[in-house]
Amino acid sequence: MVDEVPSEDQKPIPIYWMPGMAASSKIFEHIRLPENQFQNHFLDWELPEPGMDLSAYAAKWASDIPEGSVLIGVSFGGVLVQEMAAFCKPRQVIIISSIKSKKELPPKMWFARYTSAHRLLPTQLINRLDWVARYAFGEAVEKRLKLYERYLGLADKRHLDWGINELVNWSREEPIPGVVHIHGTKDAVFPAQHLGECYLVEGATHTLVIHRAKWLNERLPDLILKENRGKMVSSRTD
Repeated sequence: MVDEVPSEDQKPIPIYWMPGMAASSKIFEHIRLPENQFQNHFLDWELPEPGMDLSAYAAKWASDIPEGSVLIGVSFGGVLVQEMAAFCKPRQVIIISSIKSKKELPPKMWFARYTSAHRLLPTQLINRLDWVARYAFGEAVEKRLKLYERYLGLADKRHLDWGINELVNWSREEPIPGVVHIHGTKDAVFPAQHLGECYLVEGATHTLVIHRAKWLNERLPDLILKENRGKMVSSRTD
């Protein structure tokens, strides 16, 4: 843990957290960062306006983000905060269980990109908790539905249709400079073998932010305050 502490006249660093598609900000309920150093703001999805693409949606969100903030996004929320960075001046961008460019999309999403197969997904089943949980968290959760029900957010067909389409058709060619990527070795949504450099959390799945919050609580302050930009390496959890 870092020992850097703000002076009395130095305000805590604001951190804006964006959950994954169809997930709520409750996924961050186990995040505990030093309050004298950081001020957390947990965001929740809103429906995009008709015809709004990802860039315009990101610009809308970024309009309320003060300069020098940290942006942290999970899964599709990680894609969003990277686009938001073009419209504000963040101190840092951190993505969790996400991708840094379209080159890291897994084969099934490339297939959807060129065949529009994603448009055939039964998003009208939005009210079936088990179906939504699979897309929000990337796991078969029949035995854990009560747990995941707590973390589901904007379960709206329009949100899913829009988000899935914007994800598989994401246009970013290269990662934004300095982005920090944290990812589980057992992530089924974005398999680690398709990724570039990232901090790998051994054994973690797409629900890393929920089930490995201790790992994040211990390491995020150091990543933010010391702004590490060296080679990312695999990290084994406790």
